[in-house]
Amino acid sequence: MSSPSFLSSGTSRRSFLRTAGLTAAAMPIMTEGRLAWAAQQQTQTRRQRPVADPNGAPPVMSVPEDHIAVYAGSSEPLHFTVLAFSSDSKPYVTADPSYEAGMWAAQAAGAKVSKWPLTETYAHDVKAMVAASPTAGVIYICNPNNPTGTLTPKEDIVWAAKNKPAGSVLLVDEAYIHLSEAPSCIDLVQQGQDVIVLRTFSKVYGMAGIRCGVAFGRPDLLAKLQRYGMNPLPVTAVNAATASLSESDLVATRRKIIADTRTSTFKWLDAKGYKFIPSVSNCFMIDTGRPGKEVIAAMQQRNVFIGRTWPIWPNHVRVSVGTPAEMAAFQTAFEAVMSAPAAKPASA
Repeated sequence: MSSPSFLSSGTSRRSFLRTAGLTAAAMPIMTEGRLAWAAQQQTQTRRQRPVADPNGAPPVMSVPEDHIAVYAGSSEPLHFTVLAFSSDSKPYVTADPSYEAGMWAAQAAGAKVSKWPLTETYAHDVKAMVAASPTAGVIYICNPNNPTGTLTPKEDIVWAAKNKPAGSVLLVDEAYIHLSEAPSCIDLVQQGQDVIVLRTFSKVYGMAGIRCGVAFGRPDLLAKLQRYGMNPLPVTAVNAATASLSESDLVATRRKIIADTRTSTFKWLDAKGYKFIPSVSNCFMIDTGRPGKEVIAAMQQRNVFIGRTWPIWPNHVRVSVGTPAEMAAFQTAFEAVMSAPAAKPASA
């Protein structure tokens, strides 16, 4: 069997995707299809060069190759960043609720975890997070946030990068950014700031089981992650990523499909008078007004499986946006569950 074209030229898989990441740095500012083209040109220049359009459009942005590290998914660089920069004297600062993997890594490192509630608009409270500790090791911002699917304005993240404690790292997780129209923070990496930005193929590209992700950061920051090792990328991940990025309209098409289904679901929730948090992602939170775990169990009895609760919001459940048929089944089951009386609390 002959090797794929990007391997037959003497290019390693990891080198291919690292250089392909040059265009990934522009996501979603530019079309995803350009990434595959940029990767094929990697033998021309090995240092820094602009990301150009194969159709002749002007360059969009330049990213040094040594500012890119490719991993088997974005979980590895997330964990490694926390392990590298957090410790018993350097706390890990995060929003609450938010994605918890970094918090667990911090606990494994013996670091204090400082959690701060979201704002009234469900954004990260960057001022509170920056002020949380003068010796903070990592300040984590998931944007869009998981589980709420809400955005933190770019200007807030820029402010956090400029005002954070000296020596700390701002870790921006953009796993869900392709599902929104939000601007990326990779330009902060270009500016040489203490920022690491994560991207993944696990969400809009549907490659969660195959594993491929990218970390963007200054070389000195990325070097500290490498001491924790790097799993080899499977050929299937390289080929799947390449095929995905060759489809120039993939992200926009999938984003619209999810947005249309999400909007339809929100209209139904509004009409029924259910409380929910508007989202720009493929998940959202519903305030059930009763213990969320009871609602989850009752939904399971109707063969509809929704997400979990978070300790800070025990009466909210996370719901993923499925197909129109799946969301119709969700609506039927959810209305039936919410129409039934809530379970009475156990007597003391």
